[in-house]
Amino acid sequence: QISWTPLLVLGYLFYLLLGAMVFQLLEKQAETHFRDQFQLEKLKFLQNYTCLDRQALEKFVQVLMEAWEKGVNPEGNSTNPSNWDFSNSFFFAGTVVTTIGYGNLSPSTVAGQIFCVFYALFGVPLNLAFLNQLGKALNAHLLTLERWVQKPGRAQVQLAIFLTTGTLLFLVFPPLVFSYVEGWSYGEGFYFTFITLSTIGFGDYVVGTNPNKHYIPVYRSLTAIWIVFGLAWLALVFNVGADLMERYLQLKWHKSDLSLAEGDTTKLEDEPEQPRIHIPS
Repeated sequence: QISWTPLLVLGYLFYLLLGAMVFQLLEKQAETHFRDQFQLEKLKFLQNYTCLDRQALEKFVQVLMEAWEKGVNPEGNSTNPSNWDFSNSFFFAGTVVTTIGYGNLSPSTVAGQIFCVFYALFGVPLNLAFLNQLGKALNAHLLTLERWVQKPGRAQVQLAIFLTTGTLLFLVFPPLVFSYVEGWSYGEGFYFTFITLSTIGFGDYVVGTNPNKHYIPVYRSLTAIWIVFGLAWLALVFNVGADLMERYLQLKWHKSDLSLAEGDTTKLEDEPEQPRIHIPS
């Protein structure tokens, strides 16, 4: 039952190596360009404002970075909405228990950090149990995944409806809303949608953080509710994909073992029987 495990391990490592090479190829040159451009902008700033020296500029840049790490957007002014009003706090609590963790906002007080640890300690299992029950409910109304894997026919139609409906509700239509509200392109909205629902959560795109836009108070709360249902749907899709992949690898490995066994049997049948030497007693 575990004979296919080495193949899975090799495939997993190969996939990681492939991803590393592709990301390096696509992103390293752009990073170098942005880094050089940033250094050039700092030189221009020092030339235009001769009252500043490099040390003072670097200190100011450090202040900006610390502000960003604490969740304070350097753009705008002090009238920006608080990151810790109820709507934003509700959204943050959702990112904690769902393990998305965008990284653009985190507790800065010791009390808040300690509470976050214990909140996640009990909240993550609670979230998993809730998503499990929600997934069972969706599964009961839309399809039985185990039946689809084992029996062809009507269940495949149900699966197609389930995948199509979920794709439209959680991956296709939401980027349109985010593009309109946040000013992103559709590609950026789609990227944010998948990165969020898959709980990868890079934090490079987060809803409701632009200080130049006015958001309705419940915008991030509604987004958090959408995230919960989207997580349950995408978790079912990932589970089906993982199950199919395991079955495929096991089948391939089993066929390979059968081929080797048949080859050994054929070889034994083709070889002429060797004369036996009789040793008298």
